[in-house]
Amino acid sequence: MSGVSLKCGDCGTLFKSVEEAQEHAELTSHANFSESTEAVLNLVCTSCGKPCRSKTESDLHTKRTGHTEFTDKTAEAVKPISLEVPKPKPNDDEDMAEGGDGGTGQHEEMVVPEVDQNLLSELETMGFPKARAIRALHFSGNASLEAAVNWVVEHESDPDIDETPMVPASAKKAEASKPSLTPEEIKMKQQELKERARKKKEEEDRQREREREKERIRIGKELLEAKRIEEDNERKRIIALRKAEKAEEQRAREKIRQKLEEDKAERRRKLGLPPEDHASPKPSTAPVVEEKKSSFLPVRPATKAERMRECLRTLKQAHKDDDAKVKTAFNTLLTYAKNVATNPNEEKFRKIRLSNAAFQDRIGKLQGGIEFLEHCGFEKIEGGEFLYLPREKVDMAVLNTAGTELNNAIKNPFFGVL
Repeated sequence: MSGVSLKCGDCGTLFKSVEEAQEHAELTSHANFSESTEAVLNLVCTSCGKPCRSKTESDLHTKRTGHTEFTDKTAEAVKPISLEVPKPKPNDDEDMAEGGDGGTGQHEEMVVPEVDQNLLSELETMGFPKARAIRALHFSGNASLEAAVNWVVEHESDPDIDETPMVPASAKKAEASKPSLTPEEIKMKQQELKERARKKKEEEDRQREREREKERIRIGKELLEAKRIEEDNERKRIIALRKAEKAEEQRAREKIRQKLEEDKAERRRKLGLPPEDHASPKPSTAPVVEEKKSSFLPVRPATKAERMRECLRTLKQAHKDDDAKVKTAFNTLLTYAKNVATNPNEEKFRKIRLSNAAFQDRIGKLQGGIEFLEHCGFEKIEGGEFLYLPREKVDMAVLNTAGTELNNAIKNPFFGVL
């Protein structure tokens, strides 16, 4: 169906011609236009005086403001103020021909507008009065038979629906002399408007993509900074822990030394020997040598987490030239621990065939890999063919410790370097 108007897709405004749409596009930078079967009206709100160019626009205005009374001035937009043509005075033919009453220019000759005669004949054949048919064709822009019928339906209640429209003769001449656009030119104009809309949309998409890229970069920087802070805090925590361990070792050594001194004094007392004179000078090197020797004595057994960490460090150092293999091994070990912790009742996650080629390539052939799984609770069964973790020996705390150590080894780029 051919349209009777052009509609702006950005603001919804209707336009009678391509020229009006172009002017609107230049003023507002809107470029999304399409054909519409909705006729252009001139409805004026009686409450606030806002003009509305369509029924849809007036309905929206009513919803926003509650104003319901509108005056239809569609016909007045093209109809002259006065339709009465004064009779010319004798010998005033020249003045009337010039478009004025005795040269005053107050009145102008009114004529019936030109319409498409073929469409007019079809409307009359359909039963429409001639005046109504002329009015419909004139105000629908001679676009099509369907547009004229739609206009009649929309304006059927107009009081002047059956009055023949009149336009100034000069306007008729100007309309006749004004070159009309061919269908090809109209299509070219519409295509131009669509092309503008497409380019504008592409530019907006590119702008949004740039904004998203900036946001991704910002988030990446924030994540890197957060990771750096977390690693700094972890290093500080480890240093503080080591200092506390050294202080504890120092206190333990001091208690042992005091106990030895007390035992020595008790033995001297039992033997009847005088108490040892602590004021006598002692070789200054002895305490130093004793301190160096005692510093290598184990004060406490290694914890499960430390043994796991040592396995991972051994694996990393043994294959320090192949980061991909090390990373694959760490991730595989993490998967085993996570599967058992998540599904402790599933035997398939607690039993590993040692001869499996994928297992051997990722963990079995790597120094420290199988030992790490044994620290998690896995045991060799059936002559060393399988690694098996019995259900009753599944320890969630141990598995969580394994997961923590593996995550630290994966995330810390300096793990196992020193």
